[in-house]
Amino acid sequence: MMSRCAAFVLLLALGIEIQLSHATEVSVNTTDNKLCLYANLMVNFSVTYEAAGNKSETAEFELPDSVTTEGSTCGNTSSTLKLHFGDGHSWIVEFSKKDKTYQADSVIFSYNLSDSTIFPNAASNETKNVTVKPHITDVGMDTSYSCKSKEMLQTDAVNQTLWNVLIQAFVSNGSKSENITVCAADVPATTVAPTTNTTVVTTAVPVTNSTAPLPTTTPTPPLPLPNIGNYSISDNGTVCLLANFGLRVTFTHGEKSQEMNLNASVTAATGSCGVNSSELVLSSDILTVILSFTNESKKFKLHALNVTAKSSSGAVLTEANSSLGLWEAAVGSSYMCNKQQDYNITDVLTIHTFDLRVQPFGVHNGQYSTAHECTMDDTSILIPIIVGAALAGLILIVVIAYVIGRRKTYVGYQTL
Repeated sequence: MMSRCAAFVLLLALGIEIQLSHATEVSVNTTDNKLCLYANLMVNFSVTYEAAGNKSETAEFELPDSVTTEGSTCGNTSSTLKLHFGDGHSWIVEFSKKDKTYQADSVIFSYNLSDSTIFPNAASNETKNVTVKPHITDVGMDTSYSCKSKEMLQTDAVNQTLWNVLIQAFVSNGSKSENITVCAADVPATTVAPTTNTTVVTTAVPVTNSTAPLPTTTPTPPLPLPNIGNYSISDNGTVCLLANFGLRVTFTHGEKSQEMNLNASVTAATGSCGVNSSELVLSSDILTVILSFTNESKKFKLHALNVTAKSSSGAVLTEANSSLGLWEAAVGSSYMCNKQQDYNITDVLTIHTFDLRVQPFGVHNGQYSTAHECTMDDTSILIPIIVGAALAGLILIVVIAYVIGRRKTYVGYQTL
């Protein structure tokens, strides 16, 4: 009897695991019924929402295997995969083709808070959208993109986890290719000499009580300063976000660190603008940086930062923080700091900015508004310090002169 119960519990547990860990497989066909887009993947969602009574709740659910692809399109240079599920939810991936490769430009997740089965006691019944950029890039034409490793797509309230991904956009000849483009996270790490965009710094450990000669290494030259990028985002042809800066990132693991510059000359800028949130996505050959800004109480700030990098060994490094409060200024103005700023984003990630100026809200005529300068740039604070020091010096001189004068007068009285 006990063995039967144990077997039943085991089967039940396996059944639950199978139910929670299934893949979603879809095919999109052309009007003449030929395959043009294929996807087989797994996606988990974690959404934080406001519930009744000013409480914060978190809903966790997955992309089901029962979805529809209504609205999906296949074009010569762009394609869209639209997956609709549940009560008014959708998950959309937009692809673009360039030369002999294609990539996923964005993932747009829409969730309906009025769906009480997923969002019980939600204070709102609106449908919300979040847009993020996945790391599906440089996929060879006529190949499928494969990534078994987990990829985290994070925003303020929504975390999406992708894994066991197999996607092919721009399918030719109506049949899925057997050729695979493997994501960097699935490729075994190999030792590669650092490129000019990266610097690997290691701390030597002294060897004692050993007669073996120590190996000599040639020091890696320091990175040059990153070039300054001029970035802008437009909405319906009108510039709504401006950003200028040079960026360096440092990943630190124990005694080893790796530095990388964002090369502005090969960086593409995408993003979105909203009333209360704006996003700037910068993608280069080795770095993808997502900057999320919020507008609260007529002040903006950098609220979240996500950095993904290809290390010199070929491994993919990802770090994020969604509870920042950097670069704060009044909406309708810009934030500026010309001097180098260093920020510890996580225990692993540090960013360094140079000649920074950003304005994520209230841009008019494509121009920056009056700048709120960082304290490092603001020389006006030196004026009261200089004046105070001068007054203190003057007072000291008067006191010394008074003491000397009193002493001479006293000596004169004694002589008489």
